Amino acid sequence: MLTVLSQHTSDTNRDRAYADLRRRFADWDEVADAPLPALARAIRRGGLGPTKAVRIRAMLRGIRESSVPLDEHAFTDTPDQRLWDTLVALPGVGPKTAACVLLFSLDRPFFPVDTHVHRVAIRLGLVPPRADAVATQAAFQESVPDEEMYALHMNLIRHGREVCTAQRPRCSACVLRDLCPRVGVTSSR
Repeated sequence: MLTVLSQHTSDTNRDRAYADLRRRFADWDEVADAPLPALARAIRRGGLGPTKAVRIRAMLRGIRESSVPLDEHAFTDTPDQRLWDTLVALPGVGPKTAACVLLFSLDRPFFPVDTHVHRVAIRLGLVPPRADAVATQAAFQESVPDEEMYALHMNLIRHGREVCTAQRPRCSACVLRDLCPRVGVTSSR
């Protein structure tokens, strides 16, 4: 649920909304059965409460309908690929959300690709220039060793936010400058 709550908000607001949700509802089954207005009110501090409420409830119901109990042990014994397939089949869950859940919540070796990771991967020539986020995720999933996924993901996000920014990349401050095929392509870099 943290992944859904984190969409289009700060980490602080995400954490507040999650804490409010957990205080309001005793367990995940209660969240899955909650009326949408009550669920939206519970998570309103995270922003987009009505939209996120629909997604959260649909996801929980989808998990429950697949005969998985809604508790802290829900996916512990599920093989990685089956878990991936289960998550991406849920309404509103795409590859990025599924990979975030797997990596951050379940400590599984999956590589999320957000806008920062995608931009840096293209600029560094790690994926073709027209590769979409799904193709980029698949490329990283296949090529990055399991034990390096978390660190590489976090470092690419930080690099994309602080150095290789969308509008004005700071190429002169980039530690990857010598490896980057785009350095010198534009005068603003």
